[in-house]
Amino acid sequence: MEPLEPFVFPTDLEGWLTAAEGNADAAIALVREFDARLATAATAEAALGLWNNADLALTGAMNEAYLLSEAHPDAAVRAAAEAAVQKLDAVASARVRDSSLFDALRAHEGADLDDESARFLAHVLRDFRRGGVDLPAEERERVRELADRDTELSLAFSRNIREGRREIRVPAEDLVGLPQDFLDARPADGEGFVTLTTDYIDLMPVREYARVRDTRVALVSAYNDLAWPENDEILSELLAVRAERAQLLGYATWADYETEPRMIGSAAAVRTFLDCLDEASAAAADAEYPLLLDRLRRDDPDADEVTVADLFYLLSQLRQERHDVDAQLVRSYFSFSRVLPGVLETAARLLDLRFVPVEIPAWHEDVRTYDVFRNDDRLGRVHLDLHPREGKYSHAACFGLVPGVAGRVLPEAVLLCNFSRGLMTHDEVVTFFHEFGHLVHDILGGRQRFVRFSGVATEWDFVEAPSQLLEEWAWDPSVLATFTAGADGEPIPAALVERMQVADGFGRALEVRRQLGHAEVSYRLHVETPGDIAAATERWYRETSPVQPLPGGHSYAGFGHLTGYGSCYYTYQWSLVIARDLRAAFGDDLMNPAVAERYRREILEPGGSRDGADLVQRFLGRPYTFDAYRQWLSGN
Repeated sequence: MEPLEPFVFPTDLEGWLTAAEGNADAAIALVREFDARLATAATAEAALGLWNNADLALTGAMNEAYLLSEAHPDAAVRAAAEAAVQKLDAVASARVRDSSLFDALRAHEGADLDDESARFLAHVLRDFRRGGVDLPAEERERVRELADRDTELSLAFSRNIREGRREIRVPAEDLVGLPQDFLDARPADGEGFVTLTTDYIDLMPVREYARVRDTRVALVSAYNDLAWPENDEILSELLAVRAERAQLLGYATWADYETEPRMIGSAAAVRTFLDCLDEASAAAADAEYPLLLDRLRRDDPDADEVTVADLFYLLSQLRQERHDVDAQLVRSYFSFSRVLPGVLETAARLLDLRFVPVEIPAWHEDVRTYDVFRNDDRLGRVHLDLHPREGKYSHAACFGLVPGVAGRVLPEAVLLCNFSRGLMTHDEVVTFFHEFGHLVHDILGGRQRFVRFSGVATEWDFVEAPSQLLEEWAWDPSVLATFTAGADGEPIPAALVERMQVADGFGRALEVRRQLGHAEVSYRLHVETPGDIAAATERWYRETSPVQPLPGGHSYAGFGHLTGYGSCYYTYQWSLVIARDLRAAFGDDLMNPAVAERYRREILEPGGSRDGADLVQRFLGRPYTFDAYRQWLSGN
C-alpha cells in the first residue's frame, strides 16, 4: 500500500452516497485479499504486516462511515453510512472468530520479534480469544449474531439521540436572567412565547442563568427525555444481548468482558474504584449541599430538594455571591470568533505545532480544516465542525477519520461539537479545550508502525487523561489573556480568573457525585441488568448524590455513552486521577517548554504503543497516585 495524500471529500450528494456505500465494500475486498495471504506468510513480520494492512483498510472505512452517520446533513447519507458501519463491524467481528486466521497468526507465537511487534501479536491473539474463536461452532455462530445485533442496536440508540431534538415553549417573561444576546436571538412569537430546544446552545445557558425554576425544570425535563420512549426497548435488548454474549465468552458480566483489556483490569476493580470515589467525595458533598438548598429557598421558599435542574444555576449564583464571579460577565469575554484561534494558538505554542487553514470542500459549510505542521513537517490534518444543526451528533467528541501509519498515511481527525456562534460560556470553552486534547493526541500519536496503536489507541480508561489535562489551560490567566476580550477590548482580568479558580472549588464534590451517578448507572446496568430500567436508574442517581434527579425522567434513553463506553463510564474519573497527577508536573507554569516537550514525547506521541501506566511512569518518573486528585477534590 503506497503512501496516501490527505483524505479527499466528495463534492456532491451522489459522491457522498457512493463514499458511504462503496468505500466500505472496497475496504472489505482489501481485507479479504490480505487475509487470504496470511496462511502463506513466511515470517512473523510478514504475517503482522498483512494483518496491519487489513487493519488500515478496515479502520479507515469504519471511521469514515461512523463520522458520516453522525455528521452528514443529508439523512440518506447518514442512513447509508449506518449500513456501512454495520457491514464493516460484522467483518471485523467475524475475523476474530475465524480459526484459520487465528492459527495462521498463532503459528508465529515465540518468534524472535522486537518488543512492539511482540506486543502487537499478543494483542491480536487476545482479540481472537475475546471474539470466541475457541468456542464450538454453534456457540461461535451465536456470538456472531449477538455482536451484529449489538452494532445494530447501538446505531439505533445513537440515531434516536441524534434525531431526538425536543422543543418547549415558555412565556418570554419566564426567561428572566438570560443574557440579552440570548434573548435577542430568540424573539417571542405572536402569543408571547419563546421556543427553546434541547440543543446545548439553549440548554446550557438556561440551566445556568434562568432565574425562573419552572423554565429550568421544563427544559432539563425535555432533555432528560431525549430519545424516550424510542430507546427504552432498544436499551433493554442491548443489555440482554451483551449479557448473553459475555456469558458465552466465559465472563460473568459484560463489565467483566469490557474491563479485561483496560487499565482497571476487572469489574470488581471498578466496584472498588467507585467505592473509593464515594468515600473521597461524600463528606465534602454533604457539606456543600445545604448551601445550595438554602440558596434555592431564597427563590423558592417551599423547595424541599435541589435537583439537577437547579444545580448549575445555584452554583453560578453562589459563586457570584461568595466569590464575586459573575458568570455572565465571564461569558462576555469569550466570543467564539476569539476562542477558536485562541485554542489553536495555545495548542500550537504548547506542543510546538502550526495549524495552517486549508480550503477544501467537506460535508458541511461549517467545517474548518487545518493541516498540522511542526516546522515544515506535515503531521496530519484536522477538521472542526463546531456548531449545532438538525440531524448532527448532539454532544461534543473527537472522531478519528484516517488512522496514521508512520511513513505511509497521515492521520486525520474530526471534532464534532455544538458551540454557540456568538458568546460562549466558560464551560463551553473548557469543553473545547478538552476535545482539542483528544484531537492533538490523535494527530501526534498517529505515527505508529501498527494501526492498532495509532492515535488515541491507549487503553480506553486512559484515553480521557490527556484531554482532561488540556482543560487546565482554559483556567490559566496568562493563557486566557492571549485571546479573550470584553466590551472594552481588554482581556479578561487575571484577578477575575483567579476568583474563578477559587469559585470552581465550590461544588466540585457535588460534580464528582454527579459523575459518580453516571458511572454507577453505566456499570450497574451491565452488571445487574434490571427489568425496570427507569426505576433502577432513578434510584441509583438518588442514592449517589444529594442533588436529586427530576422524578419520572428517562435520562438513560439519551445517555449516549452507554453505547461507546458501555459499562465503563468510570473512565472519566479514573482518567481524571491520572490527569491531576500529570498536571502537577507543570507546577506554576503551564507553558513550561521543557515539561511540555517531555509530555508530548512521553504521553502523546507514543499513541497506544505502550501501556498507559508505562506512559505515565516515563513522564512523571514514578507511578501515578491518588494524591493530586484528593487535593483537587478538597478545593486546593
